[in-house]
Amino acid sequence: MKYFFVFSTFLLSIHIFAIPESPLHLIIAPGTLAATSVTIVWDKPQHYSNISCYHLSLNNKCIGTSMKCNYRIEGLRPATLYTVSIKTEDQTGKLSRATPSIEFTTQIQGKIINVNNFGAKGDGVTDNTKAIQQAINACPKFGTVLIPKGTFLSGALFLKSNMTLEITKGGVLKGSSNIDDYLPMINNRFEGWELKSYASLINAGIINHKGGFSIKNLSIKGEGTISGGGGKLGNSMQEKSGARSRARLILLMNCKNIEIHGLHIENSPCWTIQYVYSKCVSIHDLDIVSTARNGDGIDPDSSDSSYIFNCTFSTGDDCIAIKSGKNPDGYYIGKPTRYVRITDCNFLRGHGIAIGSEMSGGVSDVLIRDCKAGPLLYGMQIKATKDRGGYVKNVTVMDCKLQKITISSSLPYNNDGEPAPQVPTFDNFVFKNIDLSTAQTKGAVIDIHGFKDKNHKLNHVKFSNIVLPKDAEVSVSNAKNVQFFNVRTTTGNKPTFKILNSTNINY
Repeated sequence: MKYFFVFSTFLLSIHIFAIPESPLHLIIAPGTLAATSVTIVWDKPQHYSNISCYHLSLNNKCIGTSMKCNYRIEGLRPATLYTVSIKTEDQTGKLSRATPSIEFTTQIQGKIINVNNFGAKGDGVTDNTKAIQQAINACPKFGTVLIPKGTFLSGALFLKSNMTLEITKGGVLKGSSNIDDYLPMINNRFEGWELKSYASLINAGIINHKGGFSIKNLSIKGEGTISGGGGKLGNSMQEKSGARSRARLILLMNCKNIEIHGLHIENSPCWTIQYVYSKCVSIHDLDIVSTARNGDGIDPDSSDSSYIFNCTFSTGDDCIAIKSGKNPDGYYIGKPTRYVRITDCNFLRGHGIAIGSEMSGGVSDVLIRDCKAGPLLYGMQIKATKDRGGYVKNVTVMDCKLQKITISSSLPYNNDGEPAPQVPTFDNFVFKNIDLSTAQTKGAVIDIHGFKDKNHKLNHVKFSNIVLPKDAEVSVSNAKNVQFFNVRTTTGNKPTFKILNSTNINY
C-alpha cells in the first residue's frame, strides 16, 4: 500500500508539473508576406483540451497572444529579416516549449499609386474603369494601387503580378450595373465547365488547365468595400446571354501566392470569389454578403493549398463550395482541389459549407475546424451525383458548432451534360467534437447517403463526441464502415438511428 501511495503521488506530480504541448506546423500563410506585415498560421497540439491561448514571439520577444491558430503581425520594417515562434499556455498558466522558429524577410516598400492621380473620381457616378486600369498598368513591382475614400464606379478590371489593390477605409470599389462594362467575354470555368462568360469586376490570370501560373504574388486588401452589381446585374447578364454567362465578383485563374484580406465584400452577380487552377491562396478576415441567385461566398476550384480563416458569411447560396469540375469535363482534366484549411469562420446564413457538387476532378485533404454555423439549409454538406465521377476523401470536421451534417449522392439541380465514366467515391470522413445541440429536429440532423452502386458506397466515416438535440434522428443509407462513438443527445441518450442498405454501422 505504501508503494502504491508513493507511485500515485509520483504520477500526480507529473500531471501537475507537466508542461503543455507545443503548437504544430507553424507557417507563413501563403501570399501574406508584405513590406510591413505578415500572417502566420499553425495547428493545435495533439492534446489541446486544456489550452487557453498562444504566445507569439518575434525575434525572441513576446509580441502578443491569440485564442486562434492565426495571427497577423503588423508594424514590421521593410526588407528586414525576422524570426517568429509560438508557445501554448494552458489553463493553469504554464507555457509550452517554443516551436522551432521560422525565418522570413519582409518585402521592399513599393510605390503607392492613388487612382485619383489618374483621373478617377469617387462620386459614385463617374465611370472610372479606364482610370483605375491605367493605374494598375502603371503600378511597378511590389507597388500598391490605392482606392481612397469615396465610391468609385467601375467595370471589369484586370490585375497583374507583384502588386496590391488596396481599398482604404471609407473607400468603395463599386461595380457598374451596365453589362457592356464587362465585355468582351472571357474564357473561364463556371459550374464545372470551361466556357465564356462576362468578365468579373476584378479579374486576374488566364485560364489554362494544362498548368502554369499567369499571375503570382497578388494581394487584394484593405478596410474598405468591394460591391458588385448584385442580382440585378446577374439577371441582366442571364437575360442577354444565359445563366452561365454571369460574371463573378472576383475571379482568379492560374494564380499563385494570393491574399484577399480585411474587406467587406457584397452584392455579387452570382458567385462572389472564385479561384480556379490556382495554388497557395489565403483568404481571411473578410465579411462576405450576397443575396443573388447562386450567390456563393468562396469557390476554391481545382486549386491547391487554400487557407480560409476569420471570415463571416451571409450568402444567397453556399457560403463555401469546394469544386473541381463537372462530369467528363472535370473528370478528364483531372485537377483536384487539395489541402483546404477552413478555420475560425462564422457562417450566419446560406445553403451550406459545401464540398461539391462539381467535384469530378477530385477533392481531398480538407480540414474544417473551430467554425460556427447558423441555420444553413444543408449545414456541413458533402454532395455529388452518380454522374460526377471523381472522389471526395480525407475530410476532417472538428471542434465546430453546427446545425446539420449532410452527405448527398443525388441532387435536383445542375444535372445536365454527359456523365463521367464512373460513379464517384466518398471515403474517409471524420467528424469529431461537434456541437449540434441547437439543430432543428424536423428531419435527420445527421443525414448521410452514399451511392447505390455496391462498389461506391459511402465508406469509412467516423463520428465521435457529437452532441445532438433531444429527439434527434440520424439517417444512414448506402454506406459501410461507419462508426458512431459517444454520439448523444442533450439528455444523455442515443439518437434514433435509421439505417438502410448499409453494412458495418456501429453505434
